Amino acid sequence: MSLQGRVALVTGSGRGVGRAIALGLAEDGADVAVNYRRDQEAAAEAVAAIQRLGRRAAAYQASVDDAQQDAQMVAAVEAELGPVGILVNNAGIASRGHSVADTDPAEMLRVVATHAFGPHHLSRLVIPKMREQTRGDIIMISSAATRFIGANGAPYNMGKCAAEALACTLAKEERPHGIRVNIVAPGLVETEMGRRLMRAVAGVEDLRTLDKAMPFGRVCQPEDVANVVRFLVSDRNSYLTGERIYCDGGGPLV
Repeated sequence: MSLQGRVALVTGSGRGVGRAIALGLAEDGADVAVNYRRDQEAAAEAVAAIQRLGRRAAAYQASVDDAQQDAQMVAAVEAELGPVGILVNNAGIASRGHSVADTDPAEMLRVVATHAFGPHHLSRLVIPKMREQTRGDIIMISSAATRFIGANGAPYNMGKCAAEALACTLAKEERPHGIRVNIVAPGLVETEMGRRLMRAVAGVEDLRTLDKAMPFGRVCQPEDVANVVRFLVSDRNSYLTGERIYCDGGGPLV
């Protein structure tokens, strides 16, 4: 699945799912812009890992919910690596697990802005030059939360549903320009965010203890999500756009 000559921007790619996606795209031949918000060391390690694969890479600090920071980042990526041909909107933060009645308005704004406004800002910024390329791809990393819409997570649910609405809108707008827009929605993934979530809601410290209760006998890994993205942005995907693929092993066993 050669991505030779293409430049990918993966938000929140210093660690977790974003890092796995960045490395997977590099393995397939893409040069990668690694976005991070705070963890500069993790971003530098991701860049070094990509460079060891023989690809160009650089780290760019930006909080995706900030339109000005996004504009500065995209301009820097275009100047250093070239126009973005693959945008993966992966950066995300969790809700605090409160009911709507107990949710701080500032939390709602922060979570929704990260998951929905950020992807809107970045898509708006990269699309003009993406349209000039032979092919473009935009991926929204959503969540299986959009399948269930559970209680006590309205900001997260709202943010992910809004991101999916954005993807569906973009898929229709940009299809005439050869840009494919798709959604990948994981369930629980073994990342730091996943560990924090299960510690908070179930008191689980080691996600490996959940393997027997999970589809296919294991918790989803970041590479499982990355492999779906790798297919969607490759030439093997010539005819899918506006699709949502749940990467959660088919959902709960019961």
